[in-house]
Amino acid sequence: MPKRYLALLVGAFVLVPQWESAHAQMDFSLDETETEGEAEPIPEEIDPEEDEGGTGSGGSLSDWGAPEATATPEAAAEDTEERPTVAVEEIYAVQQIYALRLNRLELAPSAAFVVNDPYVSHPAVGVAMNYWFSNVLAAGVNFLWYQFLDSNESDLNFFLRRSTRLAVPITEWQMGLHLNFTYVPFYGKFNMFREFIFQYDAYIVGGVGLMRTRPVPVIDQAVREFSYDWRVAFNIGLGIRIFLTRYLAIFTEFRNYMYLERYENLDVAIGAARNDPNTWLADSNTFTNATTVQVGLTVFFPFSVEYRLPK
Repeated sequence: MPKRYLALLVGAFVLVPQWESAHAQMDFSLDETETEGEAEPIPEEIDPEEDEGGTGSGGSLSDWGAPEATATPEAAAEDTEERPTVAVEEIYAVQQIYALRLNRLELAPSAAFVVNDPYVSHPAVGVAMNYWFSNVLAAGVNFLWYQFLDSNESDLNFFLRRSTRLAVPITEWQMGLHLNFTYVPFYGKFNMFREFIFQYDAYIVGGVGLMRTRPVPVIDQAVREFSYDWRVAFNIGLGIRIFLTRYLAIFTEFRNYMYLERYENLDVAIGAARNDPNTWLADSNTFTNATTVQVGLTVFFPFSVEYRLPK
């Protein structure tokens, strides 16, 4: 038994090196593949003089996925030269302003309502005229006429006066004329209902002007009667304008008018002094501010807008 195992072990040592050497010679070279089976011949390079059409019987190298041979030595020298690296630059797309305002005249009719006076209403119609000497700066005038509708006293003040014998002095406004300056710091666009795109701008407006007002007699209505007087008024506000076309827009504006008002005297003089007009008004002026909401249209003249891009 041990002799038999010994003979098998010796035979394995003899046969294994021969088997490894036989497999090591299989390098799958071109000669070996040709001997084992018939393979397709690799097409040779075709001389351009022999094949003027650029193809031969074996096909071009481009058909086998290899690059075509360089036609001239000059082209080969160019290919060997180092090519410059392409620089990646950031490109910014800036949209043109939809409606230019430079050197255009703006006409803006509007309706105005006072929102911070609970005792009396001051509805008005107005019109503004501005000249834009740049795309963001304008100067103009604003006129408001408050007697378009009657300034009605609120029910709160009326019933308070009747039930408690106390009254809050109120005033009536006739007109206002103001010099304004407008500055546009924001401009953009927004999408509505995922279908309509509107251009808009937001602006700051302010100025100084005159208001013509008078007290309304509520303390001693049987005797007192007041006339209109001019008041110096300052105003400042914010607004937004939405363009429908390049020359037509709608706007809404919040503006605060500040001035010194002379209200009716709450005390009634006794005797003959009751009929003296000097006793009808309060001894001092009262600082008054009225917050007004204006809604209207804006029309720019001329209608057409010409864009001139820098060369």
